[in-house]
Amino acid sequence: MFRKNSRNALRKKRHMRIRNKVSGTPERPRLNVFRSLKNIYAQIIDDLNGQTLVSVSSLDPEVKGDNGKTGNIDTARQVGEVLARRALDNDIREVIFDRGGYRYHGRVKALAEGARENGLKF
Repeated sequence: MFRKNSRNALRKKRHMRIRNKVSGTPERPRLNVFRSLKNIYAQIIDDLNGQTLVSVSSLDPEVKGDNGKTGNIDTARQVGEVLARRALDNDIREVIFDRGGYRYHGRVKALAEGARENGLKF
């Protein structure tokens, strides 16, 4: 059980504050990021229909590769690149970025830059 003002509880409050303002549509879905200590996960979500359109994590064989490390900036950038490729395959070109209550820094920033460099606009 979480303490009242634990880091994760404060992050969840920030995320809910952001989510009240950010919503994905079929034309412009939401790119959601979740970061754990060992992995990073990204989803493109259509909130109106309640569907996940594309998902990628650092556990995917396409991303994990030979080094086996999943909790670093290089892997986060690879997750962003694979996410952008899969999104473009599904005709998704523009998204709304939802950083999940995390600071736009480190792994979250690397994921966003990797997605932008491969053709995703946000």
